[in-house]
Amino acid sequence: MTGKSQLGDFLKARRSQLGPEDAGVATYGERRRVPGLRREELALLAGVSASYYTRLEQGQSLSASPEVLDAIAGALRLDESERGYLHDLARADRPRVRRRRPGPEQVTRATRQLLEALADTPAIALGLRGDVLAWNRLGHALFAGHLDPGAPGMPARRPNMAALVFLDRHTRDLYADWPSKARAVVGHLRLVAAQHPQDTALHTLLGELSTQSPEFASMWADHRIKACTVASYEMRHPLVGPLTVLQQTLSHGPGPSVVVATAEADSPSHAALALLAQAITRDNVPAAPARPGAPAGSA
Repeated sequence: MTGKSQLGDFLKARRSQLGPEDAGVATYGERRRVPGLRREELALLAGVSASYYTRLEQGQSLSASPEVLDAIAGALRLDESERGYLHDLARADRPRVRRRRPGPEQVTRATRQLLEALADTPAIALGLRGDVLAWNRLGHALFAGHLDPGAPGMPARRPNMAALVFLDRHTRDLYADWPSKARAVVGHLRLVAAQHPQDTALHTLLGELSTQSPEFASMWADHRIKACTVASYEMRHPLVGPLTVLQQTLSHGPGPSVVVATAEADSPSHAALALLAQAITRDNVPAAPARPGAPAGSA
């Protein structure tokens, strides 16, 4: 799918989700056949011609200027993440230098040291597409204790967190409010897809998820955007029971992102994490993140 068509799909979806009453457009009691604003209403709010906006939705116009995109974002009531996404989509159709297919992502030494330093905190290192590049012992136990702890060290067997959320029963059951977690995953993937429109591996992942999960396909078609850098989730862990954790992304930009899960001090959830740490120590689960190329189960 081209950048222009994705831009048009996003504009149409968000326009349909914005009612006249939300945008302050008078309807004078008129009954409408379709939800949302009309193209000419949105164009008027953004200060552009209806014909230009129509061509933009249909992917027939030249790249819109940042000023026009900001005006449209304001008319659509987009938040900061959605505004950035709109600009990324508009840039996606520009000519790009063809690059070699990148090799498997690798966790950096600094990231590995960070995971080891966070021994008492569940932590995982995620690649661009959500592949688990490494995890510490507690991160493995909290998020995917049913999987081989050495899997992140082997590119061909690395778990993908988006695929786990939608296609893995254990991960799905971890979240008391699974739809909220699922929407956050989809919203984040949309941001990544707009920033990396030529990533073939990402498009393969999106295609597989759309084919294998009707729920993913439905959420993807909704065009909701969400930068899930901080979010609270109630989890139902099979070993320690219910707990509420705050999932935070500690690093941004090039390289892997480190996601940690914390609980409020002196809370039942904090006690549950401590109990989980005791359980995996008792079971002698490897304590260090799996190293690239290491055999399954080794650290």
